[in-house]
Amino acid sequence: METLHVADVLRYTWDESDADGRDEADGHDGAERHGEAERHGEAGAPLTDGAVVVGRDRIVAVGTYEELRVRFPAARVRRWAGALGPGRVHVGPLPDAPSPRERIHAVLKRGAVAVLDADVREDPALRAAAARVGVLVLPAAGHPAITGPGARADLAVFDADGRCLATVCAGRLVHRRA
Repeated sequence: METLHVADVLRYTWDESDADGRDEADGHDGAERHGEAERHGEAGAPLTDGAVVVGRDRIVAVGTYEELRVRFPAARVRRWAGALGPGRVHVGPLPDAPSPRERIHAVLKRGAVAVLDADVREDPALRAAAARVGVLVLPAAGHPAITGPGARADLAVFDADGRCLATVCAGRLVHRRA
């Protein structure tokens, strides 16, 4: 079953000024964009009432809520108040917590769906916890971007104050702020 994630604004990338948004989780260059995004104005420009359709662990479509609701009428709709964009990469030591699982969950609560290899290399339990949830372990940082159909569905939603409302890792809702 597909899920339609819709938010007040869809951001294809995060500005460098956005905390923790400077790194890339899916290995794509920020210049790559999906044709649907370009139809809505300047490539990569924020899209009001934007949406992403997720099927299993992949992005199926990107566009406005209206057009995607027509194309995917059976999709479950998750509406978020805030900005929907690519999942982020956590840079630096992982937050302290009692267990490796809780340390990974702390990263997910910040909207990150990937960590750097250098930050988990020395702890096999931490690397295993990341793998169990689907958190990527990357060799280097980059720039996260929603690149369109076929890309891994790694998304994050932030409110106006920058708090993470939800994190989708490989198509699964792994964090939702109460």
